[in-house]
Amino acid sequence: MKLGFSIFSTTAFNPEAVKFFATKAEELGYESLWMPEHVAFPTVVQSRYPYSPDGKYPGDMDLDCPEPLSVLNYVAALTRRLKLGTVIVILPLHHPLYIGKQLATLDVLSGGRVIFGVGSGWLKEEFDWLGIDWKTRGSRADEIIQALRAIWRDNPASFHGRHFNFGPLKSFPKPVRGNIPIFIGGHSPANIRRAAHLGDGLMPASSADVALRAWEATREECRRIGRNPDELEFNCSSDKSTWFGGWRELPESARRLRDIGVTRITFPSTLFGLEWNRDEIARAMEGVANEVIAKIN
Repeated sequence: MKLGFSIFSTTAFNPEAVKFFATKAEELGYESLWMPEHVAFPTVVQSRYPYSPDGKYPGDMDLDCPEPLSVLNYVAALTRRLKLGTVIVILPLHHPLYIGKQLATLDVLSGGRVIFGVGSGWLKEEFDWLGIDWKTRGSRADEIIQALRAIWRDNPASFHGRHFNFGPLKSFPKPVRGNIPIFIGGHSPANIRRAAHLGDGLMPASSADVALRAWEATREECRRIGRNPDELEFNCSSDKSTWFGGWRELPESARRLRDIGVTRITFPSTLFGLEWNRDEIARAMEGVANEVIAKIN
């Protein structure tokens, strides 16, 4: 069982807080650090949030939500072992040539530590503001994944699709291992198909029962298309409203998740509260390390 730590919106976004989270996580044996993405929030959210029962977004829109790859470049310079993940990047908002370059650069600078968690998006307002057709987000996401594989693998690289058309061209640097793992966020039928056909892992953000059904469906789809389902990782990203009643309940939850096939749990800094209290957060991170990292595996 791998344990990841994600820096979600808190009152503590500043260089010293990020440095603390990153270096403390690495010191205690956490496997990875993750960052989310949102470009902007409307003053009133009209879109339905798919991960809460009432469809309402539970977050505080006045808290910082920084650009994730910039933060991960900073974290890369502060750490040596910690893997660097996104949970998640809203893939259809990006052009594959540009974000492919950003990710490959981060991967080289970090020594091959990047994991690219992606989703197709739930906040329609972001798409409208950026002039991107909301209805095509799924097909755009599929093409971007395929285009990224070509950019990272080939020299020269080409891709010809409905939304993106380029090449032959040269794009350097290439990722350290010739590829960057792409984890598909969500549990919808489209995301299950995307993970089985195009992904390296599934990372549903939902209740344990829903996540398990999505994982089983993903493995079944892999078998249907002739892919070995064991090639995929089952990465669970959650907050205390779904699986965890607080960090002290994490060991029991972690064992339960390990037993249903989860290979990594990624839990947010907000599990320890939104307020920045260095000593309390340090004690909580140490408690999780002692009770989970040391005992679950």
